[in-house]
Amino acid sequence: MDRRTFLTTSLKAAGAGLATLSLSSIARAAGRRKPNIVYILADDLGYGDLSCFGQSRFRTPNIDRMAAEGMRFTDHYSGSTVCAPSRCTLMTGLHTGHCHVRGNREIKPEGQAPLPKGTVTVPALLKRAGYATGAFGKWGLGSPGSTGDPVFQGFDTFYGYNCQRQAHNYYPTHLWHDRKKVPLDGKTYSHDLIVEQALSFIRANKARPFFCYMPVTIPHAAMHVPEKYVAPFRRIFPQFEKTIGRYAGPQVRNPIAAFAGMVTKLDEDVGRVLALLKELAIDEDTIVLFTSDNGPHKEGGHNPAFFRSNDGLRGIKRDVYEGGIRVPLIARGPGRVPRGATTPLPSAFWDFLPTACELAGAASPRGIDGISYAPTLTGARARQKRHEYLYWEFPSRGGKRAVRAGNWKGVQLDVKKTPNGPIEVYDLKEDPAEKRDLAGRFPGVAAQFRRFFAEAHTASKLFPLLKEE
Repeated sequence: MDRRTFLTTSLKAAGAGLATLSLSSIARAAGRRKPNIVYILADDLGYGDLSCFGQSRFRTPNIDRMAAEGMRFTDHYSGSTVCAPSRCTLMTGLHTGHCHVRGNREIKPEGQAPLPKGTVTVPALLKRAGYATGAFGKWGLGSPGSTGDPVFQGFDTFYGYNCQRQAHNYYPTHLWHDRKKVPLDGKTYSHDLIVEQALSFIRANKARPFFCYMPVTIPHAAMHVPEKYVAPFRRIFPQFEKTIGRYAGPQVRNPIAAFAGMVTKLDEDVGRVLALLKELAIDEDTIVLFTSDNGPHKEGGHNPAFFRSNDGLRGIKRDVYEGGIRVPLIARGPGRVPRGATTPLPSAFWDFLPTACELAGAASPRGIDGISYAPTLTGARARQKRHEYLYWEFPSRGGKRAVRAGNWKGVQLDVKKTPNGPIEVYDLKEDPAEKRDLAGRFPGVAAQFRRFFAEAHTASKLFPLLKEE
């Protein structure tokens, strides 16, 4: 299969079946102010952990309502298979072959490898476009006071965990508010404080365009949530009452019930955001997006197999198979985003930067990897540009990389040891669970993926993927 035939086949396959989306949303939006953007980022929530994406052991009615009143992206991907690099791609519009932070790299006593000074980020671009910008939750892209501190990367205000290692425990001794360390008693549930700050930011900026970034910590690591959310599920899952889970902070009895309670709590707070937008009469001026930073984990007693957290996809967090990187994306914007729509448009975290810029009427920077999905989001399908391919690399665990082009998926493992090693090939349309490696039948596809891998990767001394780096 030559390159032209490969790309033509792949792109036709990607486009087939794309839902016909109404253009009326654009017409209704004409003449309005720039839309507010609320981006809610769950932590380690799997593709199948929402009832609107197939979860059957508990319900997520508020997030389901977002989907019913907006759009589901069925083929959306996180920036990476772990926290920090995923957030880096989201903020910068660059995939992990090009962005600065490509793995979890700790800084002691608190923080992670920082974004460099002068990094072009979503909040910086929106701020220039007249937006108020606030971040509430887990940062993970630079220790307090470093060049990567969120207040130095375009955010007017920040509240939450600067350090993702500190965020393993939901009952911390402190959080950060801008440059100030906020002491806590170690008994206060941090998620509640974070959500209250986000709601306060929305109230304070209701009269102007705002970008409210909510990288909340639920349901990451420790299965911590107030007992009132756990109690109903103890009755549903009594067989796990003798199971103990612990990751950081207090141990948890029946972490299975606690996980269901955590996602229920998260769903409740999404409902609070939607209710506040309605109360402030800015519901129709706001686009709310909800997604997750990577696939499901199995820490703190969580059992992703019991919940089918990856919806039958192969792999979990730290894998570059679909279960580690495919995540739900739901967008809601009354009068702007078509109601009840579904799109299989392949998209990824690095697409958010140009999407936010297009929604805000701002120019996207050159040299990024992202493509705006605003045309699909607003019902203008005919204007939607498409990726030739999506690319991921993960320098840990021997080095892994993956690529998706149309419905074809390529995976390469043990890259550090064997950079020219075999590439697995999967047809996601026929085999979304990646059970049948077709590399032997389609050597031309594998060869094309090898060229994509070489093209997409730039060397990183901080996060080397290959030996020579």
